Amino acid sequence: MANSFSENGVIIPENIMKNQNVDLESVAVACARMAEDKVLFQVESPFHSIAVCENSIGRFLRYGISFQAGRINSPVYKGNIPYLNYFLLLYLLKKNAKKILLIGFGTGILVKQFEKIFEKLERFDAVDIEENILPIAKKYFDFTESEKFRFHLQDALVYLRNNKTKYDLIIADVAGNEGIDERFFEDEFFNNIKKSLKKDGIFAFNSCANTDFDEDEKTFFGFTLKKYKEHFKNFAVFNGKTSDLTYFKAFFDINKRVLDVTNAIIFASDKEFDENVFAKINDEDLKTISALNVDILPYSKDLHKIYG
Repeated sequence: MANSFSENGVIIPENIMKNQNVDLESVAVACARMAEDKVLFQVESPFHSIAVCENSIGRFLRYGISFQAGRINSPVYKGNIPYLNYFLLLYLLKKNAKKILLIGFGTGILVKQFEKIFEKLERFDAVDIEENILPIAKKYFDFTESEKFRFHLQDALVYLRNNKTKYDLIIADVAGNEGIDERFFEDEFFNNIKKSLKKDGIFAFNSCANTDFDEDEKTFFGFTLKKYKEHFKNFAVFNGKTSDLTYFKAFFDINKRVLDVTNAIIFASDKEFDENVFAKINDEDLKTISALNVDILPYSKDLHKIYG
């Protein structure tokens, strides 16, 4: 669906909205709140407009006006940017994972969470094209490198092209200032992801969709489904409802979605997914994930559909 992408080859989430009846009053509240941010660090790199911001809600990494990761500490929610919690559901599918690759490092919070819950983890690779990102994580978000952790300052597509390691899990969260680069929807990217996964490995990707998740191929979500059906035998999609409601409530005290666009978190594999894994989480797994101070149940209930 080429017309979803800008002239620069970027999918801009706001541009895919079908419902143009935006709640302007809520948007104004959100913009006013963002204007109150105290900027602790700011730099322009060849790839991003980076800022580390702090306000009464917490401390965050921002690319342009997009919050990438951080720490929220509000009366209604405490934790990372809410959509990142969907990635914790990977534990239910692959709790014995030994090798994990993260494409798009963020603040390192997700790395530390994974190192805590995946007890058999031997190696955690992170790839990011942004040279400022690891120093920012260390200085402003208390990130420390473990013996298992390896950081690769590189274009993710180049890394995947040359990679020889087989991973149990690959997670990609690659939105920049405007959105997601078209390269992450092309055949070369998917082929190199498949090459880098074990036979029963799982690929997780943070995409976007309209809130109705219309599967018509004329929509961006329909285009995304087509691409994943071409490359994976099975994949599950989470609809982002819990993360949206939590985000707008925590940041702006707004009790609804403001825009007709949301995160679409995709778990893809050639191994079949069991819906019951998400529907009936056992007490031991809940205890493991709750040690991260995350209530994972609402996120698991956002399973939109399993395709296969």
